[in-house]
Amino acid sequence: MTKPDPNLVLRRLPIVVGCLGAVLLLINRLLTPELTESQARGDVLGVILSAVLILTGLIWQQVQPRSPDTVQLIGEEGFVLAADLPEAVKTELAWASHLLLTNTVTRSLVIFYQGKVLLRRGILAPKSEVVPGPILKRVLETQKAVYLVALKVYPGRIEFDYLPENTQGVICQPLGNQGVLILGANAPRSYTKQDENWISGIADKLAVTLSFYLQVASDN
Repeated sequence: MTKPDPNLVLRRLPIVVGCLGAVLLLINRLLTPELTESQARGDVLGVILSAVLILTGLIWQQVQPRSPDTVQLIGEEGFVLAADLPEAVKTELAWASHLLLTNTVTRSLVIFYQGKVLLRRGILAPKSEVVPGPILKRVLETQKAVYLVALKVYPGRIEFDYLPENTQGVICQPLGNQGVLILGANAPRSYTKQDENWISGIADKLAVTLSFYLQVASDN
């Protein structure tokens, strides 16, 4: 579904005014029985002004940014946490996922850690199992985030079958060297650099929490 452009009227106004001015000049010229020098000079100036307005409107059509087209992700809304997690970890994951879903374009979220899905939230695909493909493996190995700005153009998108099938953009954010925070958006090219930095900060916080509590749990 395409979002309406709030500046559409403003961007088209110079074109409308320029065309209207040119038409009025033409009508005035046709209805004038005898052309004077002052009127000729005025007509030339009017034509120039109309052309400038039309050109300005055409330039505005090109340079004004448009909001990316959003879609309704296919799937059921849900919130699934691994049952065997410590309560402190559940609270931390719930808090972080809520922030990401309400403050970014993220509509589907998966946390994969130590070979296990700890959390799925937002719009959920029928498949819940995460099998790391080449992209996820690269993130785990390099510990560097990958942002797929328009998922449909990437042949490797088939590995994200645990996200809604019409997911538009994906960020794979490492959680240390043990896991990945996977975010699915409902619009391509929709995450800003500020969003990426914020997601990175939340992921670092989650990595510390998961490393501490799950290590304690394994020792016990």
